[in-house]
Amino acid sequence: MKHINLSFAACGFLGIYQLGAASAFSRHGQKLLKDVRAFAGASAGSLVASVLLTAPEKIEECNQFTYNFAEETRRQSFGAVTPGYDFMARLRQGMESILPSNAHELAQNRLHVSITNTRTRENYLVCNFPSRDDLIKVLLASSFVPIYAGLRPVEYGGQKWVDGGLTNSLPILPVGRTVTISPFSGRLDISPQDKGQLELYVNITNHDLMLSLENLVRFNQALFPPSKRKMEWLYQCGFDDTIKFLHKENLFE
Repeated sequence: MKHINLSFAACGFLGIYQLGAASAFSRHGQKLLKDVRAFAGASAGSLVASVLLTAPEKIEECNQFTYNFAEETRRQSFGAVTPGYDFMARLRQGMESILPSNAHELAQNRLHVSITNTRTRENYLVCNFPSRDDLIKVLLASSFVPIYAGLRPVEYGGQKWVDGGLTNSLPILPVGRTVTISPFSGRLDISPQDKGQLELYVNITNHDLMLSLENLVRFNQALFPPSKRKMEWLYQCGFDDTIKFLHKENLFE
């Protein structure tokens, strides 16, 4: 495993599972991280990838932001779509406080963010970030779920962009092995393992998912976050599933 990529799937508030995975990599997978050439992600997955690449020491700060953001969203009468609640402004505030001043330099040609063009409906993987603000705008674009997060798509480079998960929710890079991480059960390297009776899978924008009741519940939780206790449990699941992967690959430290 000399050319490895890490790809984090689109998953909304279930990004807390991926933060658990990022924490496990940071604590017990330094041998693997040394060989990682590129990080990729869509929507919330791109946010986790950006933190693991540019500010791994702030993973715990990200956890607290996610818990607070979820609690704030739960308190709204209609969740994120509550009139007057600026979901994207709150998300940007979190990025501004967590990403370091040189985040764009660390991310240059190593972070691949999935975004969707509103005019052509085509997917783009952006890996060029001239400034920190460019990086933040691309991450915001990847996280913008139309209507849910607002009515005005993110403008970047003279064009309008929305959630990368709509066209490529789990980027697989062309060179090397891409290790995939998702809070949804499916054909992935790191994910929950549901016990489906029929073992049926469906491919949703490059993401092989099991048809299971548990995954249906997770789709709801991605947009309508569960309680803090449940989110803490999801974080631990992400951590534990990643530890299993590291053991299986003989990379646990």
